[in-house]
Amino acid sequence: MTSLAGERAYAIDPGHTVRPAATAWLDPLALLAATVAGLLVLFRQDLAVLARIWWTSTTFGHCLFIAPVVGWLVWQRRDGLARLTPVSWLPGLLLVAVGSFAWVTGDAAGVALARHLGLVLMVQGTVVTILGPNVARALLFPILYAGFLVPFGEGLEAPLQRVTVAMTMPLLHLFGVPATVDGVLITIPNGYFEVAEACSGAKFVLAMTAYGALVANVCFVSWRRRVVFMAVALVVPVLANGVRAFGTIYAAYRTSVAQATGLDHIVYGWLFFGFVMAAVLAVGWRWFDRSPDAPMFDPDRLQAIPRWRVDPVLAGMLVLTLAAGGLAWSGAIAHRSQAVPDRIAAPVIPGWHRVAPSAAWEPYYPGADRTLFVRYADANGAVVDLAVAVFGSQREGKELVGFGIGVLRAEDRWVRIGDLPDLAGGSSLRIVGPGRIEREVVTWYRVGDTVTHAGSVVKLETLRVRLLGGPQRAVAVHVSAEQRPGHAPRTDLARFVAALGPIDRLADRSAGVLR
Repeated sequence: MTSLAGERAYAIDPGHTVRPAATAWLDPLALLAATVAGLLVLFRQDLAVLARIWWTSTTFGHCLFIAPVVGWLVWQRRDGLARLTPVSWLPGLLLVAVGSFAWVTGDAAGVALARHLGLVLMVQGTVVTILGPNVARALLFPILYAGFLVPFGEGLEAPLQRVTVAMTMPLLHLFGVPATVDGVLITIPNGYFEVAEACSGAKFVLAMTAYGALVANVCFVSWRRRVVFMAVALVVPVLANGVRAFGTIYAAYRTSVAQATGLDHIVYGWLFFGFVMAAVLAVGWRWFDRSPDAPMFDPDRLQAIPRWRVDPVLAGMLVLTLAAGGLAWSGAIAHRSQAVPDRIAAPVIPGWHRVAPSAAWEPYYPGADRTLFVRYADANGAVVDLAVAVFGSQREGKELVGFGIGVLRAEDRWVRIGDLPDLAGGSSLRIVGPGRIEREVVTWYRVGDTVTHAGSVVKLETLRVRLLGGPQRAVAVHVSAEQRPGHAPRTDLARFVAALGPIDRLADRSAGVLR
């Protein structure tokens, strides 16, 4: 038996429970699919970048599974959802607007994380806008879980490297391995190991975070148990990675470096991660307090008629308008640029003269408009390299600061050992290259009217000048010296920087702002 309520049909089941007919979902789902497809077409370049990261990055390979898991979570809720009526809801556009602004901010500042987060927020906001607050509350966890589509967490690599080293060294000494450590380099009698970013365990922790959040929601009701399970899911992979690193180095000490590292990649990549996931699940099994048949939500509590309803087609159009507005704004400021000279003139530095440069090390700026790499020496035999990179403006693919850009590139043969005290306002870094050659590199950045050594300040200043106007040029300056007999890099660099003069003037001359 059926009745009409407005333009929606309802059915009465044998238990006399009034529920929306399945046809009440057809139009909203079709509109949702069309609107999301429109968003993905508008932001197809970001979608392509995300897909490439998911497919090629070992750190973010788990992101490939997030969309299928979200689909499964929605399917779990299908019976309860059938008892709800989708109603387009105007306040959902606020989430779309926040996502559009985040995307514009990320595009202006050259922060891929903000762009990707903005795109996911816009999709989440579309779901809330078109299906309404009742359905959004029913789908709260799947909607939030879609946030794991955003590749985040690269900042964990450096601290996890230090944690891994701190765990590995005592274990090596406990088992009688004569090991020494220098930053992230661990040396044993028959070789040395770099605890690189890939060995930090960050990819393991990120994958376990997504996995732990899923299990905590599906298998637990108590929030206390959920928090405890998440803590275990985060701590266990960190401890396990330290044990893995120790096992690899110990095996190399007993056999050879080649055999140990080859076995490590096979065991860790295919077996170890799966074993730890299973172990964490087994530990939490006995405390699961959600019945497999228990509903994920109570549809009877989500029957309120929402305020601020809006026509569904108009809602979809407003979503796309907000998204397109962000793109238009970004396009309007994308053409802001500053002309740069045809070449960067090497500065004349009192007390120093130019000599033939060495190709042993050079910073990496693939998007720079102009670069300079010169070597200077003085009468005392000190040798210092000066590198300058100039950008007329910054945009995707032309960033001053980013992963694999600057002092060290991705998969570099030079290894970061550790930070040193700042020198004349520049950040100082010690690196080691082939043949255990040590080098100190000091870095400054000039963006807008600011000189800084902090990447975060570069991003904020880039955002300011892109959105509000100002000098668009961006300049990186590096001075570097190798460890050589009779010469301390820090002493030589300090004298060179003092003779070089203010970094802002050097940067502005290199960019053609000053003559």
